[in-house]
Amino acid sequence: MQLEEAAGHVAEPFDAGKTIIEHVSNSPLSEPLIHLPPVFGIDFSVTKHVLMLWLVSTVIFFVVTFAVRRYLRQDRQIPSGFMNALEAGVDFIRESIVRPNVGDKWVDTYTPLLVTLFVFILGANAIGLIPIFDVLNLLNHTVLHSPHDSFFSKMLEGGVTATGNFNVTAALATITFFTIIIAGARAHGFVKHWKNMVPHGLPLPVTLFLIPIEIMGMLVRPFALTMRLAANMTGGHIAILAILSFVFIFNQQFGAAAGMGVGVFSLALAALISALEIIVVLVQAYVFTLLSAVFIGMAIHAHH
Repeated sequence: MQLEEAAGHVAEPFDAGKTIIEHVSNSPLSEPLIHLPPVFGIDFSVTKHVLMLWLVSTVIFFVVTFAVRRYLRQDRQIPSGFMNALEAGVDFIRESIVRPNVGDKWVDTYTPLLVTLFVFILGANAIGLIPIFDVLNLLNHTVLHSPHDSFFSKMLEGGVTATGNFNVTAALATITFFTIIIAGARAHGFVKHWKNMVPHGLPLPVTLFLIPIEIMGMLVRPFALTMRLAANMTGGHIAILAILSFVFIFNQQFGAAAGMGVGVFSLALAALISALEIIVVLVQAYVFTLLSAVFIGMAIHAHH
């Protein structure tokens, strides 16, 4: 009976859609890695993307802390190596993104937040490109053979790019959203900030017409940040997986020779898209940080 089930499992046709979804979704087994009781109706169970958030945060914290402390222990004032790149990145964000948008008065106030957003998003995007769990999954299938319902096996399934999860990008966009309100309130006062949403001196009917439009625009900003980052990070992985799926589809439909022929083309194209993804990783972190700075600056300099 077990042999028949195994034969049926082997003979199961390749499903490209299912395979792609399982590689980019949060928990393909529909079960979290660690079950935790809900708090106020919110499920705090640990899923694959939550695990990746912890991993990214831990790696960034220790790498940056180690680099900074190592630099502070040195006698020389000029940084080198990774610390030099880190200082150059922070200086670039401060002088090219934050200062032109929020102004000289507030540059030191919002640079730490925007640098944190940039480094976290860049780290999450970059780690998502490293096939750590794919290598572990191959090792599990060939050597370890851990049970399918074990924690290790569950950990290997699902997407590794935390910023490909709309909940993660929505949380980042929510931070920007409240920072916009706080920045406007600090610059103009809480009441004046909301009055600045519409131009002054307009007729009352025009003002009443513009208020809901401005409120809608205020809500669209974090929505746009959410969708842009998550969609770009998910789309790249789906494209690569779809191209690699051609190998199995042609092998299944036309035989091994056709699969091998298409495989050469698919691997070359997937490699090119992967190289493009390296650029996308940096660009998306930059765009999210730049737009956040622009939106914060618009709240501070409402009269412009």
